[in-house]
Amino acid sequence: MHRDAALITMAEEDDAKIRILQSLRGKICEAKNLAPVSGPNRQRDLCTFCTISLDQEEVFRTKVFDKSVSPFYGEDFYFEIPRPFQCLSFYVYAKSVFQRELPIGKVSIRKDDLCKYTGKEDWFSLQPVDPNSEVQGKVHLEMRLDEVITENGSLCQHLRVRKIECQGLPLISGQNCDPYATVSLVGPARSDQKKTKVKKKTSNPQFEETFLFEVTRSSSYSKKSHFQVEEEDIEKLEIKVELWNNENLAQDVFLGETRVPVKILQNDHIHKAWYLLQPKGNGNKSKSDDLGSLRLRLTYIEDTVLPSACYTPLCNLLLKSPDVKPISASAAHILGEICRERYEAVLPMVRLLLYHSRFVPFVTAVAALELDHTQEANTIFRGNSLATRCIDDMMKIVGKNYLAVTLKPVIDEICESNKTCEIDPVRLKEGDNVEVNKDNLQGYVQKVFSSITQSSANCPPLMCDVFRSLRHLACKRFPADPHVQYSAVSSFVFLRFFAVAVLTPHSFQLRSHHPDPDISRTLTLISKTIQTLGSWGSLSKKLSSFKETYMYDFFKSFQEEKCIEKVKKFLDEISSNVNKEFSGVEDALVLKEGEVQKRAQGRKRLGKKNFKKRWLRVTTRELSYHKHKGKEALCIISVKNIQAVEKLDESAFNRKNMLQVVHSEKLLYVQAGNCVEASEWLEVLGQVSRCNEGRLESFHPSTFTRGVWTCCKSQNSCALGCRPCTTTMLANLQLDIDCDRETERIFSLLSLNDTKLQNMEDACATLAVYQGPQREQDEYSKFTIQEPKETFQTLKQLRNVMEELRQQHNQRGDTMAQYGSLDNPIVGKTS
Repeated sequence: MHRDAALITMAEEDDAKIRILQSLRGKICEAKNLAPVSGPNRQRDLCTFCTISLDQEEVFRTKVFDKSVSPFYGEDFYFEIPRPFQCLSFYVYAKSVFQRELPIGKVSIRKDDLCKYTGKEDWFSLQPVDPNSEVQGKVHLEMRLDEVITENGSLCQHLRVRKIECQGLPLISGQNCDPYATVSLVGPARSDQKKTKVKKKTSNPQFEETFLFEVTRSSSYSKKSHFQVEEEDIEKLEIKVELWNNENLAQDVFLGETRVPVKILQNDHIHKAWYLLQPKGNGNKSKSDDLGSLRLRLTYIEDTVLPSACYTPLCNLLLKSPDVKPISASAAHILGEICRERYEAVLPMVRLLLYHSRFVPFVTAVAALELDHTQEANTIFRGNSLATRCIDDMMKIVGKNYLAVTLKPVIDEICESNKTCEIDPVRLKEGDNVEVNKDNLQGYVQKVFSSITQSSANCPPLMCDVFRSLRHLACKRFPADPHVQYSAVSSFVFLRFFAVAVLTPHSFQLRSHHPDPDISRTLTLISKTIQTLGSWGSLSKKLSSFKETYMYDFFKSFQEEKCIEKVKKFLDEISSNVNKEFSGVEDALVLKEGEVQKRAQGRKRLGKKNFKKRWLRVTTRELSYHKHKGKEALCIISVKNIQAVEKLDESAFNRKNMLQVVHSEKLLYVQAGNCVEASEWLEVLGQVSRCNEGRLESFHPSTFTRGVWTCCKSQNSCALGCRPCTTTMLANLQLDIDCDRETERIFSLLSLNDTKLQNMEDACATLAVYQGPQREQDEYSKFTIQEPKETFQTLKQLRNVMEELRQQHNQRGDTMAQYGSLDNPIVGKTS
C-alpha cells in the first residue's frame, strides 16, 4: 500500500479511513510526422524524447531517440499518483546540438477525461506548448460585499477581497517560485487592478493584503430600505485573480488565474472558497500548424478503498476457493470465467492468494481441471487459460528479483557492448560479416543459457512448489509420455518467463528504457534460441520449429553442447521433490534505488551548496548512499536503526518533495526528484523499518535552526516531536501487496460483469433445477459448470457480499469533501 498515494477522508463511524488510491499504467508507443523545431538546420537536430507530467511536475522521461520525424519510443510506465492533480500531460522535446531541450508539442488530458481513454490505444494530435496554458495549483480567496453610506447620504457597495493564499504552485527552474498576486475587478467598461507583495521561495504563499473595490453607487440612501445591487451591474462584473512569478530582471512568468463572478454574492454577501488555477483563456485557442501526433496507451485507475472490515466477507469467500470441490464452483474460478477476455482481471486475485499463502493449492486445482480437457501431451499449457494466466502473473511478482540476479548482468552487457549479431542475410548491412555476427550471437546465447541453467539455487521456493505440482499433474495425466514432465515446466519457465524477459527487459525492470532497434533485434534472436533450447530439451530433438533457414543453421551448432542434459538437470532441480537449500538471494533484496539530492549531514548553515546529488539505495538490510551508481557506499545505515521516515515541510529548506530519515545517529534529509519518487521512498523505507523496536511516536516536520525547532519553537534539540508519526499500514514487503485494495478491485470487476454473473446463475438454475425458461446449449456453454448446485450457491454468496459492499460504498458516499474546499476546489471560468 502506498500511504502517500492515499487521499484520505475520515468516515465518522469508528474513525475508519476511506482511501482514494490513484495509479497510472500505460505505454508511450510512437510519434509520427513531428514538426521541425525552429532555428537553422532544424530537421537535422531532431533527436527527441518524451516526458510525463502531473500538472507541471515531471514524473517520467524516456531516453533520447536518434534523429527521426517518426520515432518509436515503446516505453512502458507505471506509477502511483500520490496527490490530487488537474491534468496529465505528455511532452515531446527535441534535443539540439547544444543539448538544449526544445518543446515540439504536448498532449494534455484533464483528469476528468482520463476515463474516456482508459484501456485504449489512441493517436493524439500534438498541441503547442504555450506558457499561458502551463498552470497548476489552487487559490483561496474571501469576498465580501458591504454597503457604505457616504457623507451625502447615498448608498454605495464596496467589495472586499482578502485572505488570498495558494497551494501547489509549480517549481520554476527546479526551485520554489517568488509569487505575487494581482486582483482585478473587471467589467465591460472597467478594470481596476491591485497587487500583493512578492513572497519569496514558496509554492504555498499566503498574502495578507485586503483589497477594496467600489462595485456600484445608488441614487440616495433614503430610497433604499435594504441592501440591493442592481442586476444589470452585478451580472457583468467579476473578480480576476492572477498569480505571477517575480523574475526581477526578466519578464514575469504567468502561474495561473481564476475568475469569480460578483453575482455569486447576491444571495450570500460573503463567499469563501478554493479554486483551481486556470490557464489564460487564449492559451489553447491560437491556431497552430500540424505538430505531429503521439500514440499512447493509458489505464488510469482510481480505487475507493473502504476500511478492512468491509472486505472481510468477500475476501474470505475468495480465500476458501482452493477447498471448494469442484474448483470450477469456487469464487476465484468464477471471477476468472466471467473476466476471461480481460487479461489484467486475474492479477488482483493472484496477489490476494499469494499474500495469504493460498496460491499453490488454487493453481494446482485449476491446472488439474485444464489437464482433464487436454487431449495431447504436446499441447500442454499452451493456451491462454486461467491456470496459465495465474502462473504468468505469479512468476512476474515472485520472480522479479530472481530475474534480476540471473539475467540483468548479461542483459546489461548485451545492451552496452553493442556488438552486431544479425545473421539474416536479408537484414545484413554493408560491411557486416555474417560469421563474426554468428560468433557474437552464439557467445551471448551461451551466456544467457548458462545463467539460466545454473540458477536453480536462486529460484524462489514458491515457484519451485508450483513447478513441482505441474510436473506431478502432467505425469499423472500422460503417464506414457516421458517428456511431458519437462514440457509442463519448461512451457512456463523458459517460454513464458526467461524468454519473454530477454525479449523485453524493460518490462521486467531489467533495463530502464526500451532498447534501440539494433539491440532489440539481438535480443529477439537470443530469445528465439532460448525458447527452442528450453522446449527442445524437454520435448523433442526436431529443428522444424524454425521457419527461417538461417535460424535452423545457427541452432545446429548447439547440438554438440549437450544442451538437453543441462535443460533436464535444471528442470529437475526446480521441480523435484528433493529439498534443496535455498540460496538466500532475497535476504538482500534491493527494494529501491535512484538519484536524489541529499543535504550534507552535520551542516549548521542552510544553503543550496549543502545539497549534493547522491545515489540512494535501500535493501531489506540497509540504507546507503553513494557518490554515483555502482560506487562504494559513502554511508551505510542499518534499517534496524531507522526510527522514523517522514515528510519534511516545504518551508524547512524551501524545497518540495523532501523527506527525513531519523536514525540513531544524525538526521538524513533527502529531496526526491518528484512527488511520485518521494511517495515511493517514504513507502519503502516506512515498510522496511515498521517493526523496529526504537520506532518514534512523534517527529519534527521541520529543522532545528539557530537554536530552535522552527516547527514548534522548542529550544531543546532533543525535544520530543510535535507531530504524530505516520502509521505504516501492514503490507507484504517482498510482494508489495495491499489486500484491501486488491479486494476492492475484485469487487469492481465483479460489479462491471454483473450481467455475466446473472447469466451464469441462470445457466446453473437451468441445468440443476430447471427454473426459468429453457436455454439452448450455447447460452451456458461459455461457462465451465461442473456442479450446477455448488456453483449456484457460490454465485448467490457472491451476489450477497457484493450487495453488502455496495451498501457500504453508498453509506460512505457523503464523506466527499465539500465543493470549494481545499480537497475539492472549484473549477473557475477562464477568460
